[in-house]
Amino acid sequence: MSKFILVTGGARSGKSDYAQARAEAIPGRHYFLATCPVMDSEMESRIARHRTGRDTTVWQTIEEEFNPAGVLKSLPHVSICLLDCLTLWINNLMYSSEISNECFDEDAMTIKAEELCKEAKQFSGTLICVTNEVGLGIVPDNRKARLYRDLVGKSNRIIAAAADEVILVSCGIAITLKEK
Repeated sequence: MSKFILVTGGARSGKSDYAQARAEAIPGRHYFLATCPVMDSEMESRIARHRTGRDTTVWQTIEEEFNPAGVLKSLPHVSICLLDCLTLWINNLMYSSEISNECFDEDAMTIKAEELCKEAKQFSGTLICVTNEVGLGIVPDNRKARLYRDLVGKSNRIIAAAADEVILVSCGIAITLKEK
């Protein structure tokens, strides 16, 4: 039976730890779908820390910065996939569009988020997506940061509506917002 879970929260709230523990409690083959590109040495260190926190006998890591929906199509049935994280995926899409002089707006984000939801619903295993809640702070002072905040908010709403469960992690405490 498939299950689609969204875990959200602020930076360093414990959302990734919660999502990993939740995934590891489910028997089966585990896939960690990483969206974070190596941009500099500090990010490389962060990625290394995350990797050491995952048992390689349990987890197989798949790195995909742009097309997590495509990866879901290729995973074996009844497996567990932890996608960490949607906010970096959105960052990657924005960056790629900027480099290629293409527009990436809320309409484009809607298409990408709905494509991910479609594949999540067809996936026969458990998908746990991690995202950041970026809309609780001040309005950013520049156009690009405001667009990023808006795209993350749009994506989070679409994915939360499609998910079976939505969990908010705050101060390391998981709070159920939605469950079927």
